[in-house]
Amino acid sequence: MNYLTEKHKELEESQQSGLMLWFGQLPMDKKAVAIGLSLTVGISSAAMAWQGTSSDRIYFCIKTPLKTLVCQDKNNRPFRMTPFYWQQWQNDGMPTQIVRDPATGVNGLVKATNPYKPFWAFGGFLGFALAGWMLRHCQDEEKQRAVFVDIAQKRDAAKAEMAARSELLDSYKDVAIKEVELQADLDLIAGDRTVDIQKAEIYANTEIEVTQMEASDAIFEAQTAGMSEEQKAEYIKHLRDTKTPYLQGSQTLQGTIDPNDKVTGGEQPAIAPQENKTAWVQNLIKQTALIWGNQGGGKSWLARYVALKKKEAGYRVIVLDPDSNRAEWKGLESYHSWSDIEAQIRAYVEEIESRLFTFNNSNLSEDQWRQKLWADGKATALICEEVTTYSDFIKDEELLSKFGKLALTKSRKQEMPITVVAHNNTQTCLFGIKGLHNLVSKMLQVECLAEVDPVTLQPKSTGKAKVKLDSSNEWLDVNLPTMTAKISDFSDTATPVSNSIPPIDKATWERIYELEFNIGGKSGDTQNKKNQLSPQAQKLYEYLTRTERIEADVREFKGNFKVNGERFTVEQIKGWMYEIVGADLAEWIGEGVIKLNQI
Repeated sequence: MNYLTEKHKELEESQQSGLMLWFGQLPMDKKAVAIGLSLTVGISSAAMAWQGTSSDRIYFCIKTPLKTLVCQDKNNRPFRMTPFYWQQWQNDGMPTQIVRDPATGVNGLVKATNPYKPFWAFGGFLGFALAGWMLRHCQDEEKQRAVFVDIAQKRDAAKAEMAARSELLDSYKDVAIKEVELQADLDLIAGDRTVDIQKAEIYANTEIEVTQMEASDAIFEAQTAGMSEEQKAEYIKHLRDTKTPYLQGSQTLQGTIDPNDKVTGGEQPAIAPQENKTAWVQNLIKQTALIWGNQGGGKSWLARYVALKKKEAGYRVIVLDPDSNRAEWKGLESYHSWSDIEAQIRAYVEEIESRLFTFNNSNLSEDQWRQKLWADGKATALICEEVTTYSDFIKDEELLSKFGKLALTKSRKQEMPITVVAHNNTQTCLFGIKGLHNLVSKMLQVECLAEVDPVTLQPKSTGKAKVKLDSSNEWLDVNLPTMTAKISDFSDTATPVSNSIPPIDKATWERIYELEFNIGGKSGDTQNKKNQLSPQAQKLYEYLTRTERIEADVREFKGNFKVNGERFTVEQIKGWMYEIVGADLAEWIGEGVIKLNQI
């Protein structure tokens, strides 16, 4: 036994007998023999104590007046007592009717058959007590031993587990080192190839520029052959200052073929080209953003435009849209059932956690890590439509909460940005998750603005929006990209919808001509053509021009179209389109589709 102190040892030993001290030093087999012997002695002594009588007995009878002897009581038990009490009775005066039973023993005296019966009983008690004492001593020692055995087993199990883990970590370490070495070699090779390509491009561009300069010099030398140096200088000045008599202000001949040309005379403001007005959309490509607004504001069209730009930028675009199907997202990876959407959300969470773990345990800088993700083709973007309803159908609240928090805080640096489309910018509209107020208030947001059409009484996009940049509280007014139709084909062969200046076609050249050379020449003709239309056709044409429509499809109007209480059919609307085409204000470009002439 382990003692706490020497005093504890002295007290314990003082409470133990020498027999138990000797017994405690015996091995287990000898202890068992000692206990067996003690039990044998106890059982034998008890058996001996159980048999015979321990004292002499005198049997007697009572003589009745009829001279008969009664030697038993009513229960047929013989009258008897020990010699001591018989002698005592005689001394006290025994009645003469009491006589010894001549039929029992020698004159009624029966000798004891087991005079040592008390000693046998004591021996039995002593044997059992000693055996119990030794058993209790063995039980205490076994209980103490069991504690040490349990600790030893746990120690051995822990050692085995640590050894297994150490072996596993060594194996993983070797594999990780090989992977890092291989990746470093690949990055080095890729870097060398990139440097070689860049050198080749620089050399090629230099050769082209030198060739162009040599060609320009040759052309100039041919044009100025025979001229003196002063004549060449005057000729160069003449070319730079040449203007046509039909141009105004500071316009030059070169400016007439530039659709971005502007008149600089006076105090007229410059007109920014369309791509400059929508350059803000680039913020939505690589950042996690929230697009929200009322119905008809254009948020879904903007989300599709962003998805197209993300794909053009090289992202693997995944769309989660419970309100559509794959036909609406051709060329992209899209999911529309709630089970598929939940599975994709779970996969997104697992992937971003895996990337965070790998990045945190690597020696790469943030820029190197992001370049590696792009090089490995792991740049992934999610488009989440109608997120307000996610919590109604996905019951795993912990998954949605983790998805929202990781997407809003960790997605950009892991090249896994998401674009969220909702009806509002409250935290309940964002996956229905609570506790995201601070994250939502700081994230990049776009509010698409809608208005009610005065003719159809339907909400429509104003082409305007408000943007709040990341970690900013200021809302900026911007223009939405101009799109004539909803994007539903994102395949590489599809014709992309452009938000830049369209090519200069015949109608555009005619409009430039009218503005530059024949100002006001056709305005009267247009008014005359409109006057040829019926009142309803005029209203339809004014609606199309007021909303800056280029094309109009009769299928966009539902059957039994109703405006201000007056109901129209699709056939009536198609008839008004025929009037517009007949007045040379538009032309048919398809079945039920007209294109307005640019006037």
